[in-house]
Amino acid sequence: MSVISTTTASRGLLIGGKEVPAMSGRTTDDVNPVTGEVYLTVPAAGPADVALAIDAAHRAFPGWAATAPSARRGLLQKAADLLEARAEAFADIMVEETGGTRIWAGFNIQLSVDLIRQAATMATRPTGALLASDVPGEWSMAVREAAGVVVAFVPWNGPLILCARAIAVALAMGNPVVIRPSEDAPITSGYFLADILAEAGLPEGVVNVVTNDRNDAPVIVETLIADERVRRVNFTGSTPVGRIVGELTGKYLKPVMLELGGKNPILVLDDADLQFAAHGVTFARFMNAGQICLSVDRVIVHNGIADAFTEAFVAKVAELKQGEPDAHDTLVGPMIHGRAAERVAELVADAVEKGARVLIGGGPAQGVHYPATVLDGVTPAMRIYSEEVFGPVACIFRVETDEEAIALANDTPFGLSSAVFTENAGRGLAIARQLRHGNVHINDQSIADEPQAPVGGVKDSGFGHFGSDWGAEFFTETRWVTVADRHRDYPV
Repeated sequence: MSVISTTTASRGLLIGGKEVPAMSGRTTDDVNPVTGEVYLTVPAAGPADVALAIDAAHRAFPGWAATAPSARRGLLQKAADLLEARAEAFADIMVEETGGTRIWAGFNIQLSVDLIRQAATMATRPTGALLASDVPGEWSMAVREAAGVVVAFVPWNGPLILCARAIAVALAMGNPVVIRPSEDAPITSGYFLADILAEAGLPEGVVNVVTNDRNDAPVIVETLIADERVRRVNFTGSTPVGRIVGELTGKYLKPVMLELGGKNPILVLDDADLQFAAHGVTFARFMNAGQICLSVDRVIVHNGIADAFTEAFVAKVAELKQGEPDAHDTLVGPMIHGRAAERVAELVADAVEKGARVLIGGGPAQGVHYPATVLDGVTPAMRIYSEEVFGPVACIFRVETDEEAIALANDTPFGLSSAVFTENAGRGLAIARQLRHGNVHINDQSIADEPQAPVGGVKDSGFGHFGSDWGAEFFTETRWVTVADRHRDYPV
């Protein structure tokens, strides 16, 4: 049963091309965060269900890996076309399931389409290299082959983008996948794309979906990672959970790719176009109510232009449409649940109590909503200085020099994304070389994203790159193969 054309009351585990209940019969609820009503129910899988999903993927592996590269490319291209045609259907589901706005749903569709189209090209690119050899008459080759079953842990906040990024290149390279979607968004972070891929014609068992109750997550995660048939793991989510995944993949010797949290800075230098910078920072902070791993947390501004920039920035924030996600012009919608909104309110209250000034917004949470907020005067004594906000709150920091700005930008264990607004490209590049963040954008904002780019973090923001051109090696095994065209002499 598909959720593409109609909302359904329930889904089954997607295993080997069929929907089945959990062996225990247990289910768990997928709740609309705005209304608090159950959107649909999904199975609460146990370890035996996980084993069945991996069985299906493992059985599909030889056939999918042997499928002609041009055929894999064509199937992914067809899936991208189908996905593009289902933009409105996806937006309807995303609004109901996650409270994401229609604007954010549109970004999810378009970038996911681009990601899949880019990944499709990887299927027919060279998969090895001819090596130099000292042995006369020997051809020496490094050959890349599909690794095997890939497990993808997908979060709720950019559900379709992050699902596509987690599995598209893996599929292009000939690997079957098991998707473990977020408990908060099993449709948009798992089933929706799986349904599209099945409709495009991918064979049964190549894409599988396993859902679980939130309380069962630790055992399900370990069961997925521990299975000896699983050869690759990727995870996008918080740094605390990423550490757990990293520990488990180390324990079971599984290669892993991690994209984790960030404390992302944007530097606004004294030669920046202030209106352009204010527009970019507003977009980077408040899209999806700040619930994007690449969202800016620290807005670091040269003191000489800080007042002028802050005035322009606050004016731009005041213009934002805030409210319910179904309106086509809402930018700042609800948060994923009331607990998230309360946490953001606590961060703001702590900062205000310790001397921060609220320039706009602030106050208590309003159910699952928190207003677009700008704080000035944040200091290291405040929780919001070091904790990832993951909500619609921007913090202004004033500095005197480029060196001070760089030091503040790097004063965090995280290192995911950053940006610099300046009209001097050479100055921007000189600063970019000193920023310890996986992504640096000069005269653009921190959530800039392209499918062919190496998106990934350093330090506590994880390791590995999800970009199509950069992820292919991760999803393959490299083997050394030699072919001699003559017999050689051995010393014995």
